Amino acid sequence: MKIIDAQVHIWSQTVVPPSGLHRKVIKFTAEELSKEMDEAGVDAAVIHPPLSWDPNANALAIEAAKQYPDRFAILGQFALDNPENRKLIRGWRNQPGMMGLRWPLLSEQHQKWLHDGALEWLWPAVEQEGLPIAMMGGLFLPKFRDIAERHPRLKMIVDHCGLNRNGRDAEAFIHLDELVALAKLPNVAVKATGAPHYSTQDYPFRNIQDGLHRIFDAFGPKRFFWGTDITRMPCSYRQCVTFFTEELPWLKGKELEDVMGRGLCEFIGWDYKF
Repeated sequence: MKIIDAQVHIWSQTVVPPSGLHRKVIKFTAEELSKEMDEAGVDAAVIHPPLSWDPNANALAIEAAKQYPDRFAILGQFALDNPENRKLIRGWRNQPGMMGLRWPLLSEQHQKWLHDGALEWLWPAVEQEGLPIAMMGGLFLPKFRDIAERHPRLKMIVDHCGLNRNGRDAEAFIHLDELVALAKLPNVAVKATGAPHYSTQDYPFRNIQDGLHRIFDAFGPKRFFWGTDITRMPCSYRQCVTFFTEELPWLKGKELEDVMGRGLCEFIGWDYKF
């Protein structure tokens, strides 16, 4: 079974310190990441360039994909406040390894743009180009649903299980009903990245397993993608893998293969050799 991580970061500098719980290191290279992947039994990964702390992260990701085309793909981004950048969407996938786009939209400024209409140009442009787009949709589920309903050909991915970013244990799942309702929209998928972060318990994080099961049941194995965001996980990379491959009794066989990588590749259009 091939195992593909739906979200990792690499960076070459820290103009500002890495956000949140991410490792407070100056750089984390593709080679360092690749070594950790080998040790954990992870075959490939989708890089999400962290422009918020490394302005050169997009170029770094492209270089990694050029060097290791069978190991890395990218959901990239660009500065949304520069109108000149809008023309980058056309032909976006012509860049090495580039599969789509991802903005977390965490900042106060991005949240303002999201709700005041300043980003309304983005959704039809991405839809027309046939690109998937990932966002921290759990922070704005009503708006996320609105965009998905208005643009049914736009493939949208909810980051980090779609849960309450600031919650742990039961508090993480306070919007679960609203999240699973999104599964009725066939253009919406969920990255089950960062799951261990939501539990205060030790591995195998039993108190979040039922909640993950509900998300899986709603979205199915083709729209529920395993991943880590490894540079901020509270457990080892290998435990992130075995949490899904060994500890979830409801995830077996072909459905497990889909969740661990095949479904992700199909959704974002990565022609990975299984």
